[in-house]
Amino acid sequence: MKISLFPIALLALLCSGTSAASAVTEPAHDGLAALEVVRPSRTCSSLLTLDLASIGGSGSRVTSASVQDTDQGVTVCNVEGTLAPSIGFRVQLPLDGWTQRYLQVGCGGLCGRISLRPDAVAGCVPFESGRFVVASTDMGHQGNGGTFGANPQQRADFAHRGVHLTARAAKALIKTFYDRAPAYSYFSGCSDGGREALIEAQRYPHDFDGIVAGAPAMNFQVQNSLLHAWQARVNRAPDGRSVLVASQLPLLHRAVLDQCDGLDGQLDGLLSDPRICRFDPATIQCPAGQDSDQCLTAAQMQAARRIYDGPRDERTGERLAVGGPQPGSELAWGGVFVPERAHGPLFSETIALEALRYLVFEQAPQPGYRLEQLRFDAETFDRLRARHPLFDATDPDLSAFADKGGKLILWHGWSDHHISPINTIAYHEALQRHLGKPEVERFVRMYLVPGMYHCHGGQGPSELDLLTPLMRWVESGQAADEIKVYQASRSGLPLSPKSRRAKTGRTPEYRPVYPYPAVARLVSDGQGERHTRGEPLTDTPTPAWRGADFYQPYRPRER
Repeated sequence: MKISLFPIALLALLCSGTSAASAVTEPAHDGLAALEVVRPSRTCSSLLTLDLASIGGSGSRVTSASVQDTDQGVTVCNVEGTLAPSIGFRVQLPLDGWTQRYLQVGCGGLCGRISLRPDAVAGCVPFESGRFVVASTDMGHQGNGGTFGANPQQRADFAHRGVHLTARAAKALIKTFYDRAPAYSYFSGCSDGGREALIEAQRYPHDFDGIVAGAPAMNFQVQNSLLHAWQARVNRAPDGRSVLVASQLPLLHRAVLDQCDGLDGQLDGLLSDPRICRFDPATIQCPAGQDSDQCLTAAQMQAARRIYDGPRDERTGERLAVGGPQPGSELAWGGVFVPERAHGPLFSETIALEALRYLVFEQAPQPGYRLEQLRFDAETFDRLRARHPLFDATDPDLSAFADKGGKLILWHGWSDHHISPINTIAYHEALQRHLGKPEVERFVRMYLVPGMYHCHGGQGPSELDLLTPLMRWVESGQAADEIKVYQASRSGLPLSPKSRRAKTGRTPEYRPVYPYPAVARLVSDGQGERHTRGEPLTDTPTPAWRGADFYQPYRPRER
């Protein structure tokens, strides 16, 4: 017998005798709402009969429902299922301690897997203690390749449908299991998960109350084709060998710091805003006739210049992407577009070929298509436009999300080696142009983290919690003026700063990050040195490029 989603009132008649919702209320704390702790109203296994056809269509169903313990030691009802035709999803519903909050986690890369661990939750007590129902999806296919792009339905499921239908299915499971809808719904994703976060805000503004979008691959069409292909191509000599190799990256990074560390008023190995760093690799070019591991050859210097600059039309010089990796990111280039070893694999080449062969063009080339066949010119760029409204998430019209009270946190590492933070800055600027700066400040905050790589890690503090500030903003109207970013733990201690302090007897190091465009400035007073909120270091405009119109409102494409 299947449980019908309609009418919901009949669900109570099908309960199988589990304890009713507890009347215990978790008190308001740290700016979060006081919410009743709710227990399940039925057994976990009873969810196997829930009818999902009204959400995903015929063939949508729960495939398993069993009680399990998570890696954090939380006992949950682990539900897996399929939304037609092939969207896999997983939902974990706590048996104890659910405080009526739902969190959906985005998926990175080309997805094809399910991960329930979000970025930017370091020290988020409600998450780490199992107070959320958590869900995610594989977005309609298995495996991290791009061959699903040949199927129009799977393209749509990856582009937007998978995350939306998973949200609907998860909420149906919550309502059935607890006899209570979530009081607050949140989404957090990084990389393509950040693109998915913005897809939700743009296409489905009523799915979530608060959204965290980290290092978003919002320019999917350009990012995974021209940008990654360029980075791999410009570092390849005519004989196929790599020009720059990983062993030279520390030399390049030191040269950047020698020139630019301190421009922000502090010598700490980090660049608070790399746009003020006018670094030219020619400063460490070898003298004529000299080849040394302490300098760059002319070819290596040119390769580094082109990597920083990003793709351009090879004839006219027009920019084909809004930005490349910023100065200070060099130590992260290894394995992405600079090989770790001779003939080692490159992420940039792999993902560019998957995108070019199967995803970004209306007329896909043959599976044997090689990067050497790609032309960097206006014609190639314009062939990407057809699927821009399908895959991209650059529409600045978030008025529906704002009108329903939604809150959005954008974040990006300044040393991101995959997706340039200039993309996220450009989107923030587009929001202000379209909606007006006062309106954007009402529901959007953006944080740029010095020294942080793609989604996590970096040369400086990189552990942060953006979920708690988002909850506080949504639930009590308190927007965060400061985010504390902690030094990553290398000792195996828990992520929570409070837990780490209890273990070590000292407070872990952190650096504050303020809403863009403010930066953290180091000041000295009678108490010693401390960071405080400082004025922007530059008002450098986003560079002109061929896709600037991508950041204007557009009608989304369904498939």
